[in-house]
Amino acid sequence: MVQHVNIRVIGKVHGVYFRASAKEKAVGLALKGFVRNEPNGDVYVEAEGTPADIEKFIGWCKMGPANAVVEMVHFEDSAVKGFERFEIKR
Repeated sequence: MVQHVNIRVIGKVHGVYFRASAKEKAVGLALKGFVRNEPNGDVYVEAEGTPADIEKFIGWCKMGPANAVVEMVHFEDSAVKGFERFEIKR
């Protein structure tokens, strides 16, 4: 079963390699989707994979890379889109 989740990470998450680290983590978990910086300072992710791997990824998002200061993570299930890879969007 494939699960799709939309994730919004709030805090000091720009300029700390959050997107690159999120891609590395997602690829390691065989997730598909994308990560991008939002104009308001948040990071937005859409990810698809097994429920267990999605849960691990959300757990990682709550910590982020070493220099990130994650204040809050919002996530919600959504319709599967069938992404082919995980990528960083600009």
